[in-house]
Amino acid sequence: MQRFILLPTLIFYLTLLTLAGGSSIGVNYGRVASNLPSAFKVVKLLKSSGIDRVKLYDADPAVLRALSGSGIKVTVNLPNEQLHAAAKKPSFALSWVERNVAVYHPRTQIEAIAVGNEVFADPHNRTASHLVRAMRNVHEALVKRGLHPFVKVSSPIALSALGSSYPSSSGSFRPELVEPVLKPMLDFLRETASYLMVNVYPFFAYESNADVIPLDYALFRANPGSVDPGSGLRYFNLFDAQVDAVFAALSALRYDDVRVVVSETGWPSKGDGHEVGASPRNAAAYNGNLARRILSGGTGSGTPLRPHANLTVYLFALFNEDRKAGPTSERNFGLFYPDMRKVYDVPFAAAGTEKGPSPAGTAPVAAAGGRARRGAWRTRARGRGGCRKGWITRAERGAWTAVRFRWVPRVTILTRLWLMRRSRSTGIIRRGGVRSGVATSMVRPTWSRSSLGMVPVNFPRETEI
Repeated sequence: MQRFILLPTLIFYLTLLTLAGGSSIGVNYGRVASNLPSAFKVVKLLKSSGIDRVKLYDADPAVLRALSGSGIKVTVNLPNEQLHAAAKKPSFALSWVERNVAVYHPRTQIEAIAVGNEVFADPHNRTASHLVRAMRNVHEALVKRGLHPFVKVSSPIALSALGSSYPSSSGSFRPELVEPVLKPMLDFLRETASYLMVNVYPFFAYESNADVIPLDYALFRANPGSVDPGSGLRYFNLFDAQVDAVFAALSALRYDDVRVVVSETGWPSKGDGHEVGASPRNAAAYNGNLARRILSGGTGSGTPLRPHANLTVYLFALFNEDRKAGPTSERNFGLFYPDMRKVYDVPFAAAGTEKGPSPAGTAPVAAAGGRARRGAWRTRARGRGGCRKGWITRAERGAWTAVRFRWVPRVTILTRLWLMRRSRSTGIIRRGGVRSGVATSMVRPTWSRSSLGMVPVNFPRETEI
């Protein structure tokens, strides 16, 4: 009897080890909507779409039962309103783990528990002081049930937790969060070999600053890029700049060894009149190009600051959610309508990555600076919970317009000759290892594609190409 109990557990553990080494794309399964399909139909939809990771905003029994035996990795959520109880009463955390994790494991492949969600986003939120204690109690409950080797514990943070975001190399956390919450949380993540979950939304940076951020830069399409004057790294998309600001903030606190998972990112297919850029075409470009780049593997799936990082990214969201409050965009982040028709196509398997992404990478280049303007202004950084404010200075804005950029592909003469020969044989014109704006898998130029960062709020109007 014991043999039959241990075998599924062993298989599950080996599966986790196999998948731990590569980048992957998952999806957030929110259910604040009318007329959603049953959980069993949703699981069939996930499998038919090639989606092998899903993140929930609760631990709904019907959903977890439907995911049983599907092979889909699951992240469940302990909601913000239960943080106080989980922190104050270890017995509550143990009971929660037994009801929402232990009874489903290992048939339902729960790989992580998100304790709370964006608890720092609201400055009046009093649950932040309970966060780390709740995380530790949940982890200790997993240890008691012998599940800690299989289930990680983390907590998604919004980019508003950053006090500085531009340039990416100057990324830092808000000072008032560092000692009370962030350092204890990062210590916990390090001790348990877990990862930091971060919600990243380039759309809201673009929407608030469309006059200075090129749409191509926000959508992973071909553009001349921008140089970080602090690191000399060149960025070709806003997503990479935002994530690298988080990496820089971790480095500033000496937590370079803590991994990062992008727990939410997305682009709305519809918005109000003032929500610039919200359209099905732009949503398809952002999510599709991001998925292709992550799934293409190799060094191109990392960031300029961490080119070899294996990123796991969760797109927001699976369905349009018509019962959510806020502007129209909040109800239109879905990949699917509630009747399971596609809003647009996004590849979730490596086989669908051959076309589409624009070059996104880095080459160290010396940047000529300019004198940045003083003053401050606000821009929005919004996640699942609605609109939030984050500080972006005019000095940051001015720095973007002050710097001139030069495209510097460093490809050897032999490589160029090989590419010319290849283009004649295939009929495809290739320049510097790039086809249709995509770094090819055969030759990766030294400006290989990059990854993430906070809100660099200005892009150069003048470029030298």
